[in-house]
Amino acid sequence: MAGSSLLALIDDIASVLDDVAVLTKIAGKKTAGVLGDDLALNAQQVTGVKADRELPVVWAVAKGSFLNKAILVPLALAISVYAPWAVTPLLMIGGAFLCYEGVEKLAHRFLQGKGGAAEHGEHLRRLADPSVDLVALERGKIKGAIRTDFILSAEIIAITLGTVAAAPFKTQVLVLSGISILMTVGVYGLVAAIVKLDDGGLYLSRRIGEGAAARMQRAVGHGVLAAAPWLMKTLSVAGTAAMFLVGGGILVHGIPALHHDIEALAHSLVVVPTIGPVAEAIASALLNGLAGIVAGAVVLGAVLGVKRLMQPRLA
Repeated sequence: MAGSSLLALIDDIASVLDDVAVLTKIAGKKTAGVLGDDLALNAQQVTGVKADRELPVVWAVAKGSFLNKAILVPLALAISVYAPWAVTPLLMIGGAFLCYEGVEKLAHRFLQGKGGAAEHGEHLRRLADPSVDLVALERGKIKGAIRTDFILSAEIIAITLGTVAAAPFKTQVLVLSGISILMTVGVYGLVAAIVKLDDGGLYLSRRIGEGAAARMQRAVGHGVLAAAPWLMKTLSVAGTAAMFLVGGGILVHGIPALHHDIEALAHSLVVVPTIGPVAEAIASALLNGLAGIVAGAVVLGAVLGVKRLMQPRLA
């Protein structure tokens, strides 16, 4: 009897872990858009501090991120238990916010490009000014990065909660905790690597010697230095695109009629010879992304409208 009970317990544990692994994988895919944006945004947030302070700043923000998730995970679990009806609306709000952020980034990039460059130049001048309190500046950057992380972490938790809403409570706990830890370690580990990438490239580019190994290291170093700025740009572009794909997908799935129409339109491409299934998948993703862009533009327009209405009252 004891042996059979132990085997039953092991089987139950294995079943739970299998469910956790599957749901964690699904949640990881769905939160990819937030992850890309989180990575690019945090790498940009900690850029600009002194080289010897980059890793301590990343660690400080990472600790703040763990604290954010320590607040958000229990809150999400409480919602799942006491107000499960709120999961879908929260998921829709998170999707709409993702799309809004994406459109806002595009608007800022194309409509205020010169202003952004001037702001960056002003930041560099402040760093070079000996009268500026660099400790206060660093603390400000850490606080700003943690605030940004709280919003992005809330999006990650909301999307994950939507994935595991129908699962048993213990599975929800394990998946939400696992995603929180994996995302935090993954994001800030990569942020640390990215902010030190140029230092590694500089070190390799200064290698002394005429041997093949030294020449190879110098070539790799110069390549890394040349690629580092492009990596940041690529992360930013990929993160923005993923925000529309993920956010738009969430909104589309929350509106049955729209979801059905998009599925039907994408499915019509299955008949294309050879590439039918691929064309269907690409069309579905692009239509979700388009829906995300439209939704983000609508939300941005509403936000700007409310701000204009509030300005006379604030004045």
